[in-house]
Formats: sequence, structure tokens, C-alpha cells
Amino acid sequence: MNASTSNDCLVCRKHAGKIPVAGGFIYENNLIYIYLAQLYGAEQDHYLGHVFIETRRHVAELAGQEAQCVGLYTSRVARALLETQGMDHIYTIVLGDGVPHVHVHVIGRYPGAPRTYWGPRVDEWPEAPGAEPSKSSKWPCTCAHSWPNTTVRSKEPG
Repeated sequence: MNASTSNDCLVCRKHAGKIPVAGGFIYENNLIYIYLAQLYGAEQDHYLGHVFIETRRHVAELAGQEAQCVGLYTSRVARALLETQGMDHIYTIVLGDGVPHVHVHVIGRYPGAPRTYWGPRVDEWPEAPGAEPSKSSKWPCTCAHSWPNTTVRSKEPG
């Protein structure tokens, strides 16, 4: 780890390979990482359609290029979820409560989701598509390879 990372940070440890990311990173460049949200707590499967966009640097505020890159890829991920997964609506959420490292949750809402599960509870809908980590690794690749005008699964400059 270097000055722009932290050994105590969950996000930095994922980026350094100290915590596995099931399915790997969908996309990375010199500023950000993108991957499918992982199991949390006692979860046995996870909502398909919850994607993280994280800065490489361990920061709580964005610099100019980082802000542009996070904004651009938040838009691209949202569009990919709408166009390739048939989502009805996309939520982008920045909480900042648990981890002092910039990360954006991009979460799609599937058609038919009851209003009770709209908003921050969208991934709690029991009838929503979910997958075990070993089975979900192919999903983000399928979604990502469908992004219009975007090269993914390759490293490119930020």
C-alpha cells in the first residue's frame, strides 16, 4: 500500500487483492474500479444489479479528474443496467457513513418491484434476481460487454 491507500480501509484492501472480489473487476483504469456488489453479512446470494464504482485513491472527496471519471462511469453503468438488464429505474447512492473512501452504489430497480422496495430497500425485494457469488461472476461481464461505445474488461487511461 502507498500514501494514497490505507491498510485499514475495506475498499483499499479489495483493490490490493487482500479481499477477493467475486467475478473480479468489471472495469478499472488509473482512477477507478467497478465491480458487482459482494455478499454482505449473512447473505447467501446477492441482488443482481448493484454495482460499485470506487476511486483508486483513498479519499473522502474527489479531485477534478476523479469527479469527471466517477460521473462518466456512473452514467455508463446506469445506462448499461437500463439497456441490457431491463431495469425500470436506477438509483445512485453515496452514503459515506461506513467507509471513508469514495464509492458510489449504482442500483437498478427491476420491473414489478413493489413500491415498498423502491429506493434504498430495492435490493431487499425477495423476488428480485439474485445469484450466489460463484454464479454471479458472469453477469457483470455480460452487462459490461454490452455497454455502447465503451471498451471494458481492459485497462485504459483515466
